[in-house]
Amino acid sequence: MTLSPARGEDGTTAASGGAADAGGPEASAVAAVSAAVSSLMPRARAELAELVAFRSVADPAQFPKSECEGAARWVADALRAEGFQDVDVFGTPDGTESVHGVLPGPQGAPTVLLYAHYDVQPPLDEDAWHTPPFTLTERDGRWYGRGAADCKGGIIMHLMAVRALRAAGGMPPVTVKLIAEGSEEQGTGGLQQYAEAHPELLAADTIVIGDTGNFRAGLPTVTASLRGMSGLQITVETLQGNLHSGQFGGAAPDALAALIRLLDSLRDADGGTVIDGLEPGPRWEGLEYPEEDFRSDARVLDGVALTGSGSVADRIWAQPSVTVLGIDCPPVVGATPSVQAKARASVGLRVPPGADTEELTRLLIAHLEAHTPWGARVAVERTGQGQPFSADTTSPAYRAMAGALRAAYDGQEMQIAGQGGSIPLCDTLASLYPRAEILLIGLSEPAAQIHAVNESVSPEELERLSVAEALFLREYARRV
Repeated sequence: MTLSPARGEDGTTAASGGAADAGGPEASAVAAVSAAVSSLMPRARAELAELVAFRSVADPAQFPKSECEGAARWVADALRAEGFQDVDVFGTPDGTESVHGVLPGPQGAPTVLLYAHYDVQPPLDEDAWHTPPFTLTERDGRWYGRGAADCKGGIIMHLMAVRALRAAGGMPPVTVKLIAEGSEEQGTGGLQQYAEAHPELLAADTIVIGDTGNFRAGLPTVTASLRGMSGLQITVETLQGNLHSGQFGGAAPDALAALIRLLDSLRDADGGTVIDGLEPGPRWEGLEYPEEDFRSDARVLDGVALTGSGSVADRIWAQPSVTVLGIDCPPVVGATPSVQAKARASVGLRVPPGADTEELTRLLIAHLEAHTPWGARVAVERTGQGQPFSADTTSPAYRAMAGALRAAYDGQEMQIAGQGGSIPLCDTLASLYPRAEILLIGLSEPAAQIHAVNESVSPEELERLSVAEALFLREYARRV
């Protein structure tokens, strides 16, 4: 695997003093924190098993709301047990709950906000899981279960960092706020809206988002950019009702065929995204993603080509993309010979840093309306939206994290990568607290298979990143 050096926004590399520097925690501190985290790993596994057991999908149409409520109260109880004050489980405008608590530091110490979410993606086809999705199961050195990496493991990582500092000789030398939200996967923006109405709640000098992951297991990585997102539901109607395909097929306009043609208009011959009026964006500069590694990570079948053009990093980190997420139409089993009167699809738009989600969404809707064939009726409904995010990797917090990750990963330098996914809260936090430094780390390296069946977390990654976060809290206090 070939990696380019990590680049900060000033163009310098980690090796030459851009995002990282030669300093770092002293060996005695590293040894004490590492030993503390190692001793806490059995507890981490037991607690992650408890959290994974909650079927906390933030959609009451799929799972009872009580599952999310139970997970929220588990987090609140864990914070109280660690000495967090003013622990609160509060409702947000989208009908979900978030959990917040504060662990006060010394007088005048900086404040660090730790973020994760306890809601999870649906398990999809439970029969395709090798082990029950809501039972944490160890297999081949990994812990399997929905949310193990994304992002219940992030909650455990934050708790482990705080506990390790205490076990290694004292309380964190910073004020620690912890926020765990309950609807990140749904993209409905409950915590974002609440934070905008209560800006004092999440105010901090530095924010650590524990919801991304290393570029590769064992390679310490911070995520410097996220694509924004917009969700759309497209409904196409052509007839008052279904018709017999033998009696009317060939002349009657088929809504499903119209929808298929409409969705196909969003791709060029290479499979790249096409939206009328969309201008090409800048290229990715930084860590590259070799095509052979991407094919392996994405589990692309032999002989199947990748879609789009340009480098893989360009396509997934720096350029917009449209994905068809689902289609409502008759299943093959039980289908009748009918011309369909109505069809519906869910589409996801990913928006790269430097572009505006609202503007690209407007262009996408205009494209859909212009390319609907045969005069069919089309209705487009927005289901969620978030702006892209880009970080300043030359800040003091990044230098502290570089030293902490170097120590936790046996001298390996911190790499800087992008991520094609979205965490809409990041842009909200950047807008509310423009002077705050925002770092993104986490447990969702490629082998974790987040959002897919058989999601898992590497316990080694959990251990190393817990060490790194604990050392970061210590180092950051020394640098500001």
